[in-house]
Amino acid sequence: MTRTFKVVMAAAAAAATMAMAGCQVEGGGEGPGTGATADPGTGAADAAARLEELAVAKAGSMSGYSREKFPHWRDTGENCDMRDTILQRDGEDIKLSGCNVTDGRWYSVYDGQTYDDPGKVDIDHMVPLANAWRSGASKWSNEQRGDFANDEERPQLIAVSASQNRAKGDQDPSTWKPSVRDYWCQYAQDWITVKHHWKLSITSAEKEALGDMLATC
Repeated sequence: MTRTFKVVMAAAAAAATMAMAGCQVEGGGEGPGTGATADPGTGAADAAARLEELAVAKAGSMSGYSREKFPHWRDTGENCDMRDTILQRDGEDIKLSGCNVTDGRWYSVYDGQTYDDPGKVDIDHMVPLANAWRSGASKWSNEQRGDFANDEERPQLIAVSASQNRAKGDQDPSTWKPSVRDYWCQYAQDWITVKHHWKLSITSAEKEALGDMLATC
């Protein structure tokens, strides 16, 4: 276990103890475009505990992978798909043509920039589809992979700048992090939440990077 991860585990334990005692841990609040979030101390404690529960394994093969095996942007009714749904959820001053998003404003938490053109906004899969394939999804059915690719219950889908999404590609936190360092804490928590729910593995480098990011909370 790295020193940084020992530090965050100790902080997590302290935060959990304070929460049980009814104490308030400083921090938290509401960020632009992100909505109200749980107190970072408590969130980091939960994330650190879940991180320890994830299986650590070498990345699997990409053999047989294709995005078509993760049917995404499901129809959500009235000529609308999941992309439109997330654009509406994450944006402000949204304008529609039928069910399609044609205008609005989006704050990209990855680079701290605001965009008013939906064409410059992508819907990022927090855990990329190819990463999921390498960490266990290759064994799922296409229906299960479709559920994963369209999961709006977990923090798996988020509207961000197209440039940041495409720079990220299919990389995990050991090789790519948002350019806004202040978002690393939330990013790590969200990544862990998704991998934990879907029972996906992580590499040793990925685990170390996530521990370092939780240490910024």
